[in-house]
Amino acid sequence: MAWLLATPDLVALGNYPGRPSNATLGLDGGQQAWLQTLAPNVAALDGQLATRMGHYHERLWHLLLDNAPNTRLLAHNLRITHRRNTLGELDMLYRTRENPAPVHLEVAIKFYLGLPEGPGDAACQSRWIGPGGLDSLALKYSHLLHHQLPLSRTPQAKTAMAHWLAPRDIAEPTTLSARLTQRLALPGVLFYPWHATLPPPAGATAEHRRGWWCHQHAWPSVAKHYSTALQLARLTKPHWLAPPPLDAFGAAKQRMPDVMAQVDRYGPQQVMLYDPQKEQEGAHYEERPLTRLMVVPDDWPHQIPLPPKRRG
Repeated sequence: MAWLLATPDLVALGNYPGRPSNATLGLDGGQQAWLQTLAPNVAALDGQLATRMGHYHERLWHLLLDNAPNTRLLAHNLRITHRRNTLGELDMLYRTRENPAPVHLEVAIKFYLGLPEGPGDAACQSRWIGPGGLDSLALKYSHLLHHQLPLSRTPQAKTAMAHWLAPRDIAEPTTLSARLTQRLALPGVLFYPWHATLPPPAGATAEHRRGWWCHQHAWPSVAKHYSTALQLARLTKPHWLAPPPLDAFGAAKQRMPDVMAQVDRYGPQQVMLYDPQKEQEGAHYEERPLTRLMVVPDDWPHQIPLPPKRRG
């Protein structure tokens, strides 16, 4: 939860504002104490959602919005239908203490790897693809911009949302569509190629989280940039979010063969690297030089998604 609050969005999406700020949530002071009160609820999610990282991420947002001092969750996974056909779902609907008007929040957590060669120019979003090669930043951006966020402005969505609002809110003279605020939370990590220079994708925020990716054969070259004391921890879904505690790390030389075996069997694997000899003396754990690395098969990627269709 602390990682979620501190991690910036990967991209800015047109005129849509990003995530609710800590001040909006009422967490601009005393955040650590509040997190401790929520720890049992977060811990209860562990093991319940297997590898469904997207669902785990959504559940964290449910807890956040329903327990933060200044917000209340009104509804989540709100299905929008028309003549028995499902048009889509709104991820979350919430409100703040100061403003009864609803806020539609879409959330997604994404981990994309940048391709030195691929569709479009060097900054094209289509060059940033998911580890499995089925998704890309360009496809996600287009879906959010042209479908997911506009969905809450449809008559069917307004009818569905009205069910979750107090009668006094619906009866106000201004229309629901005029009062509705839409936001997007899109945290995650962009993994840059270890072997090549690649600029950030178009629309990327300046402060987005970064990592590296390398093919299996390149690991020895990567390891040479660290001391022999290099430590490693493998991240497993759905816990790709925050860095693991320090006691989860072990000697990289001993652990990397197991990681390589997982790559051979299941595909790309994410690890966290920690070099004790590179940290500043007396630094807190959160300030230590931790590096995210995605290790992929030597023949990766097996496929690259087509760019989204152009819209007139």
